[in-house]
Amino acid sequence: MNSIKSSNQKQRRFISKFALKSYFVAAKTLLFTIVLLNYGTTGVNAEPKALRPDIQIRNITNTISVSPSVRIVKDPRNNILYYLKQNGDIYQVNLGLSNSRLVYTSSDHNLGETQGMAIGPNGTIYLVGNADLVNNQTKGIILKGEIKSGTEQRVWSVLAKSAGYPKSRTAYDHRFNGVVVSPDGNFIYVNSGSRTDHGEVQSANGLYPDTREVGLTACILRLPTNGKNLFLANDRAALKTAGYIFAEGTRNTFDMAFAPNGDLFGTENGPDRDMSEELNWLRPGLNYGFPWRIGGTDNPQQFPNYDPAKDLLLSLKFNAVQRGYFRNDPTFPARPVNLIEPIPNLGPDADNFRDPVDGQVKDASVLGQPFSTFTSHRSPLGLVFDTQGVLSPEFNRDGFMLSFTTGDPTGETLPGPFKDSGQDLLHLNLTKVGNTNYKLNATRIVEGFSNPIDAAIIGNKIYVIEYGGNQGIWEITMPTR
Repeated sequence: MNSIKSSNQKQRRFISKFALKSYFVAAKTLLFTIVLLNYGTTGVNAEPKALRPDIQIRNITNTISVSPSVRIVKDPRNNILYYLKQNGDIYQVNLGLSNSRLVYTSSDHNLGETQGMAIGPNGTIYLVGNADLVNNQTKGIILKGEIKSGTEQRVWSVLAKSAGYPKSRTAYDHRFNGVVVSPDGNFIYVNSGSRTDHGEVQSANGLYPDTREVGLTACILRLPTNGKNLFLANDRAALKTAGYIFAEGTRNTFDMAFAPNGDLFGTENGPDRDMSEELNWLRPGLNYGFPWRIGGTDNPQQFPNYDPAKDLLLSLKFNAVQRGYFRNDPTFPARPVNLIEPIPNLGPDADNFRDPVDGQVKDASVLGQPFSTFTSHRSPLGLVFDTQGVLSPEFNRDGFMLSFTTGDPTGETLPGPFKDSGQDLLHLNLTKVGNTNYKLNATRIVEGFSNPIDAAIIGNKIYVIEYGGNQGIWEITMPTR
């Protein structure tokens, strides 16, 4: 049994963190990062099943309501769980009584479209959301709810707001979503997703001619937690000068997490072409390749001889293909240098790919081929680590990740992962490779969720919240040392 190990024996083992695509039903705003046009949600009430006898599962409660559940987090001061609804409602979970109660609404914090939530070491809640503006623009909003001295009530204020920036009026307006707090509580890291599927021109029906990504999109921001009313300009150079840009070239890092050794990881959702989903080791000042490199391979639209009619990785199951967004594109921007590659997955699971030469679905680890990182269209998210080191040696200080999308375990009939069922919990055994990257082994340990969208870990228990079905909260009890 391998564990996450550094090639330098003095370094500790660690766990990775992930990011996701979110799905949002409201067609007008297309708020959610994973789009229903591309991947359907599960309407039936699935019952997750452990794939090992030493893992137990129980349902804590169901959270179904008009507004879908999007996040679950713990307060690190006392291990109390909270979950977030897309409309801004925040509920506190009582694990002993297997129920929850509403503690905050949008009338408390004034944010009615939320996609991200995190809690710092001092109990401050950070909310990330978006607001639509005129002329088909949007802006990101980041709030903080600080504990009022002598009480457990929170006082809400604006940490940062962005300038307005153009939406694409497509399913690929990922907007502001994922957020994580640094271990020392001094910074938050916020994902601002792309406004395109793969870097194509999206003019919003001519309103913004020749517009692809803009200053505020496809990046990860780092903001001081003591900030007040910070202004985020739609200007990449200005954001860099202010020290707010942490990383670039990220399509949609819906989820991020810190490993036990302090390294930051993020999950990355891929495009509608059959390109792999990513797990990245996120570091300051680096460019992770979007839209030139996606899933460890080149985006062919950047090349002058690209002919989508001959592209075997395009399927009419997917929205961007149906709408003709893959095209010969002679004005595609020039590729920057020193792009960072995703973490390779050595299998045995979640490592299927479509061969661009013959169009066949193949298993990378069976073939012994390099692969970065997960089967196409899995939509990785819900990344957590055993930071306390309480799990059994096989899992100790390792990472765990969810996959949102329904897949076809034996074929390729669905608009989701192929020969890969998805909707599961993966064990990620990460190994550091010098100071350049990591490698991992991914193994399925629980299956059968209904579009799981986020996770939190307390001791040896992983709590998974679903977006589909009854939007259940499930307690996954892992073996201990």
